[in-house]
Amino acid sequence: ATSVKWGGRVLPSAAHAIHNAPCIDLSRLLAAEGIEGRLLVKLEYLSPGFSKKDRIALQMIEEARVDGSLSPGQTVVELTSGNTGTGLAIVCAALGHPFIAVMSRGNSMERARMMRALGAEVILVDQCPNSVPGQVSGADLAKVFDVTEAVVHERAAFRADQFQLGGNARAHEMHTGPELLAQAAGSGLTIDGFVDFVGSGGTFGGVTTALRTALGAGYSGGGCYLVEPAGAAVLAGQVAEPGVGIPHKIQGGGYGMRDLVPLRMQDQPPDGYLQVSSEEATETCRKLAKLEGIFSGFSGGANVHAAMQLLRGPLKGKTVACLICDSGLKYLSTDLWEEA
Repeated sequence: ATSVKWGGRVLPSAAHAIHNAPCIDLSRLLAAEGIEGRLLVKLEYLSPGFSKKDRIALQMIEEARVDGSLSPGQTVVELTSGNTGTGLAIVCAALGHPFIAVMSRGNSMERARMMRALGAEVILVDQCPNSVPGQVSGADLAKVFDVTEAVVHERAAFRADQFQLGGNARAHEMHTGPELLAQAAGSGLTIDGFVDFVGSGGTFGGVTTALRTALGAGYSGGGCYLVEPAGAAVLAGQVAEPGVGIPHKIQGGGYGMRDLVPLRMQDQPPDGYLQVSSEEATETCRKLAKLEGIFSGFSGGANVHAAMQLLRGPLKGKTVACLICDSGLKYLSTDLWEEA
């Protein structure tokens, strides 16, 4: 495997710097909010591609090379909101594979520019006529799916399918979850709850598996919660029809999809569901920046807001963990920092 414990040595490529993100205690934010307990966040934006998706890019490509489904030098294709594509661009460059990213124009343009800079070919797909710029709907994503499948066929490419390949959840089961457990234990803490804003579902499926395996079956009563956008909570059953719901600004998830293989819903069902509005995610990002020096994207703000919901309620005084999924630098063209 490419990943190594990278402190104290020179690495042969950027791909070798993936994993082992630091964990931070948000004591200042909780004090300002008057909340009892501990909120632990992993700074995934310190990965080479500035997001947690570097982890799954590395896992999916390495597994495909080992099992023979990806040939040496073969082109790799995947649809992306930008983060998985950035991770794949980095990994494919290191391992000698051309990479093509297919992305909706509804995502921030920083992401497309970054992928191109990293050597990827980027195909942008127009949004549906009624879609809102900056807010990718389930219908928009369906268009991106169709274009992706056509490109895979035309280029005889390997699709690094984050919505189907087991490497997505395995990356978080093998690395993110155990890292969280070790970092908490190193400070004398036990993780009582975990929250995750759902995109492809791999983070929730993998981390939840790791937590419940390590902490025992009884942990399932402690708290692993799925987070969705308010008004688009399909998994929670609050929106009857997939792909239909209130548009939102939390890029990288909340697409209104039910059948997410990496989520592992049958094996690792959530203990509950939480909803966060675009405004709540935005305000939390701004508080993280000013109070903690953490420059987060929308989904990290959603995770932290959801974690604070738990600490104000059923897990008051406990320890809750989540991920800062990506960097606020990827949203400078949006309104995330307009009033900061």
